[in-house]
Amino acid sequence: MQDEVLYTVEEAEKVYNIKHRAYLFAKSVVLYVNEVKFDKLHFSMFDQLLRSATSIGANLAEGRAGASKNDFLKYYIIGLKSANETKYWLCLIRDTLGLDKNKLNDLLNEADEISKIIASIIITTKGQ
Repeated sequence: MQDEVLYTVEEAEKVYNIKHRAYLFAKSVVLYVNEVKFDKLHFSMFDQLLRSATSIGANLAEGRAGASKNDFLKYYIIGLKSANETKYWLCLIRDTLGLDKNKLNDLLNEADEISKIIASIIITTKGQ
């Protein structure tokens, strides 16, 4: 990964490695929050969004390094929970603040895709 390259959500859709895709998504969220102007009152929503969005990929990376199948599943389940929490914060921000709904919907769609992929990996792994 090249840090100087700015990836968009659309570019992330071309990535097939879920850890890389989660990283690109987190990067998109960080860059989005960095551009948005919001009141101090709304700081906690954006803070929670950043925490949950960046937690997805961190947990997937930790899961890949797991010593056992149960370790792997534990971290992937946490990653899935973080993806679902991220969707919650994106929807709350979209529906309560006068921000660009198109950009938020793009991020929301990517979070949804990532959560579906992680859920599929969890289901497949449990079946093995």
